[in-house]
Amino acid sequence: MSGEAQPESEQPVVDEIVAVYALDGRLTETAPRSVVRARNLRHACVAVVVRNGSGEVYLHRRTETKDVYPGHYDVMAGGVLQPGETPMNAALREVEEELGVTGVALLPLGEAEYEDDVARYHAFGYLADYDGPIRWQPEEVAWGAWVALDELRAMIADPSRRFAPDTLALLEKWMPAVAASR
Repeated sequence: MSGEAQPESEQPVVDEIVAVYALDGRLTETAPRSVVRARNLRHACVAVVVRNGSGEVYLHRRTETKDVYPGHYDVMAGGVLQPGETPMNAALREVEEELGVTGVALLPLGEAEYEDDVARYHAFGYLADYDGPIRWQPEEVAWGAWVALDELRAMIADPSRRFAPDTLALLEKWMPAVAASR
């Protein structure tokens, strides 16, 4: 009935608006996230590696409900840029939303292109040095732990562990900066 509050489970899901980009970096349009995913439209993303004072990185497993690479291991907190949002602001928003990391300066790791059958985007990478508490967003993170880089490399080499393929591609490019001493 119109005007009555719907129970939470029956309320319509808000479809996040995503900025869609041409290959030359021009904003071409905006589209609902569901359309971007369904059509694999090129968009911009941020990816933040969180590193502690011991040089370990925060590894997490994505929930089974994620729209891309559900249940996969990941070392990057990240997400799509919203219309009008700068990469730095998106990175700060995403690392806080996913892992509860706040009050950090982000070191740019660079930019890279990524494309496969389910995702196509321009990535803006960042590194956050952080020794505070981690608070997962339960809709996005199912498990997490600090791991040494050698342990991470061994986990990546283990075929029984599924890592998000975009993370592996980006990490290969940015690992030297992540591994650099503080």
